[in-house]
Order: sequence, then C-alpha cells, then structure tokens
Amino acid sequence: MMQQKPDPFGWRPVEPPQHPVLFVNPRSGEGTAVRLDLAERARGHGVDVVVLDRGDSLEALVAAAVQSGADALGMAGGDGSLAVVAGAAARHNIPFVCVPAGTRNHFALDLGVDRHDVLGAIGAFSDGVERRVDMADVNGRLFLNNASLGIYGDAVHRTAYRDAKARTLVETAEKVLTPHGQTTALRLVDDLGQEHDHPAVVLVSNNPYSLNRVPPGSRPELDGGQLGIIVLDSPDRGLHQPGRAWTASRLDLVAVGPVHAGIDGEAVDLPPRLRFTIRPGALRVRISSRHPGISPSAALQPMTWHLHLPMPRQR
Repeated sequence: MMQQKPDPFGWRPVEPPQHPVLFVNPRSGEGTAVRLDLAERARGHGVDVVVLDRGDSLEALVAAAVQSGADALGMAGGDGSLAVVAGAAARHNIPFVCVPAGTRNHFALDLGVDRHDVLGAIGAFSDGVERRVDMADVNGRLFLNNASLGIYGDAVHRTAYRDAKARTLVETAEKVLTPHGQTTALRLVDDLGQEHDHPAVVLVSNNPYSLNRVPPGSRPELDGGQLGIIVLDSPDRGLHQPGRAWTASRLDLVAVGPVHAGIDGEAVDLPPRLRFTIRPGALRVRISSRHPGISPSAALQPMTWHLHLPMPRQR
C-alpha cells in the first residue's frame, strides 16, 4: 500500500467528531447563512446547529455547548464571532471549523478555506483535515487576525462605520493625517530601539501580512509563532522613516487613557497599558479536505519582512 505524502502545510486527515456544534449568525454577510439554508445543510452532516438571535450571548452559548460535551466547534459568521468560538476551542483543546458566512472572511482566506464555497466548508465536520495554527492576544483577549489602533481603531468606534466602512476610514484619516491632527496618545518602542509616540496607525497581527508581494493583504503562514507589527507615524513627527514593520513574540504599549481599538473588526475599548503576545499552535483548525488549505500569498517565495514606505518630500 502506498503511503500518503505528508502535507507541506501540516494538514492531516482526521476522524469526524461525535458531537459537533455549529453556531450561525443569520445576519452576517448580508444574510448569507439564511440565503444558503446553511443551518439545515449542516444538520444534514450530523451537526448540532445553534442559530443566534438578537441579544444572545455567544460566549454563554459556546460555554454551554462545551459543558454538554461538544468535541468540535464551528462558527458561521464574521471574524469577530469566529474569534470568540475559536478562543473557546483553544482553551478546551477541541477543533474549530471556520464557515465563511461573514462579509470579508479574512481568517478563512488565510486558512485556505474556499470563501466562495460556503456550503462546502461544512464538509470539515464529516471529511476534514486538521492542523494547528497560532492565536494572538492583547491583555488576555484572543484574536485570529489583527488588532488596530490609531486611525482604524477610532474609525470602528464611529456610528457610521458599519454602513460605510471605507468612507468612515477615509474621513477619520483626513482628520488625523494632517500636521495638526490629533493622533492616538500611544507610546511604544520598535525592534531597533526607536520610540514612537502618537503614531497614526498601529497594526498588530497574528503572524505578519504580506506587504511586498501580490496579492497583498493575506498572511503566508499562520503558524510562524510571531506577531506582525506595523507602525505608521504622523507627518508632524519629523521622523526620517515614517513607518516601520517588524515581527516579535511580544509588544508592550502605553497610553495616557483608554484606547480605541478594532479587534478582528469589532470596536473595543482597551486599558492604557497593553501587552500583545503570540500563542504558538494554540488552535486546532479543521477545513474540508476539498479546500485549498493555503493562503493566496503562501505560494509565493519567502518575503522580506520590511515595510517600504515613500519618504517625505524635501521642501
């Protein structure tokens, strides 16, 4: 009998779970789950389905499912909801299934789930492959994708953000990225020992994003054991290098007051002292064996992790 070659990204076949539970947000992705009759399709795979109603506590529902003996947890919804369920799965060392029923499905993209095959993603429960990936946290709060401070952190707190994300982000940037704009009162030190105070943007991600390759905006790996850190300074800082990107296993920041942040797209207020850390291999993830299992940037040659930014023009 021929032995199957090991998957270069670590995926391995696994037995189906005995008591899988899928949580479904019917409002995510403009009603994707409802349009595809996702709940009934999942039940056809032998999955217990919990459809969220307005006012439900996802954390409480997930805790109840684990208490009742769930041995696999899935989420069909946005990235913020995915992080809640994935965090519970990581804490209890049970597999997590990502069903891309949200709007952008960033985690699904980097995990190698086919975002155009929402129903096919349910196959992870019955015919799945599994690997371990990292999670990141800020002050103990777990996240899958990134935490954004500064412009984006302020933008997600504005009431218009949900309905007009791009426009709200641009309007916030216009107010901040001016010589007299008010930027977030944060202070941090980069990997070269340079201090950044009042940065316009701080992005901390669970593994670094590809910045110098096409397509941009995805992560080549989710198991590198490093945070990706991007800092963009305000124009009036007078710094020779207006921004920097590096990787680290930990990052500490200090602010003068509560910090507006966007964590996996959700608006969050954080305390003045922040510590970001990476948790290598914290999460067991399963995807359908028919899905790619590779992010768009993972097939590219190893990138140089350096942020190329235009230098300010000399006047």
